[in-house]
Amino acid sequence: MNKIEIILADDHQIILDGLSEVLKKHDELEIIGQFPNGREVIDFVKENHVDVAVMDINMPEMDGISCAKILKKDYPNIKIIMLTMYAQKSFIDEIIKIGIDGCLLKNNSGKELYDAILRVQSGKFYYDKIKDFANPIEEIASYKLGEREIEVIKLLAKGLGTNEIAEQLFISKHTVSTHRKNILNKTGVNNTTQLIQFAHDNKLI
Repeated sequence: MNKIEIILADDHQIILDGLSEVLKKHDELEIIGQFPNGREVIDFVKENHVDVAVMDINMPEMDGISCAKILKKDYPNIKIIMLTMYAQKSFIDEIIKIGIDGCLLKNNSGKELYDAILRVQSGKFYYDKIKDFANPIEEIASYKLGEREIEVIKLLAKGLGTNEIAEQLFISKHTVSTHRKNILNKTGVNNTTQLIQFAHDNKLI
């Protein structure tokens, strides 16, 4: 029996190590590559056979969604499972539209990921937990964003810098920087571009 050849992509090595540890317990699975971003995934699949790609949504250089779009267009035989820390239906809508084969929250059990890999490899979809993904209003509440933090997000989305936001909100530059750091931590995004996408997805702008 041929093994299912799997690649993993996440910009956090501890996540890659954890996924690898879980999956290598199953003899029918073989991890043939680990990557910190979607760009390296694309480079790898150009030269290697891959059955299943398990990828994080938010990664530097090329995020999981952008990578998945390329894979589905140029390498349609590769099955894709997205991992996300967001209980956010807007991501699911986008993922389904692209034709991604499955999606799991990052707090899934190892058995759930294993089951998902077997299912998508058999040609089925894995969205068993879709009911766990909240509606946009609940999504905002789940991040515990304060009113001031939401104001900062809206101003960032308008293209304002730290100094301009500080002047408009009558707060110090240090306070703005603190808000930005807290917002990134709460939402789990990596940069302002992803934060603007978050704001758009959640109808803040």
